Amino acid sequence: PAGGASLRLCSARVAQEGINKPVIDRIIRVDHAGEFGANRIYAGQMAVLGRSSVGPVIQQMWNQEKEHLKKFNELMVAYRVRPTVLLPFWNVAGFVLGAGSALLGKKGAMACTVAVEESISEHYNNQIRTLIEEDPEKYRELLQVIKQFRDDEQEHHDIGLEHDAEATPAYSVLKTAIQLGCKAAIFLSERI
Repeated sequence: PAGGASLRLCSARVAQEGINKPVIDRIIRVDHAGEFGANRIYAGQMAVLGRSSVGPVIQQMWNQEKEHLKKFNELMVAYRVRPTVLLPFWNVAGFVLGAGSALLGKKGAMACTVAVEESISEHYNNQIRTLIEEDPEKYRELLQVIKQFRDDEQEHHDIGLEHDAEATPAYSVLKTAIQLGCKAAIFLSERI
């Protein structure tokens, strides 16, 4: 992960006593789904723009997303959380969104990145607030992971802006549509 911070849990399984299992299950399930979807978005973007001048930038962000997904795969085992049943849908939808935005060119791909990463950063901030309200010491390691990933997502958002995302034709419409899709995906993945 960025910054070299170690995000490994102390043990393969986390003590289940005293944790708010429904809250933790919802957080880990939706974050796993989100990181899975992000991986598929970047895979779609790389399929279209991988050999272009922006390919290395997309690859760098995708590499971080791969680490995020790996960590949430570990957390699902450690906390004994089942994945959302919607993963097959997010597999296809994520790739289509990534490839579709990339077909609009570099700016379109970056507009997608800005929209998604802004939504995810906000979502992670909400989770951080929830865990702090629950018990910041009890959830210290999970908070550390979410804060680091939120910072990475914010960095991706900023990279998108630096690469002319806002110059995309109909940027505000595209961004709004993608963010509505993100909110729906979050809502569904938390529950199903």
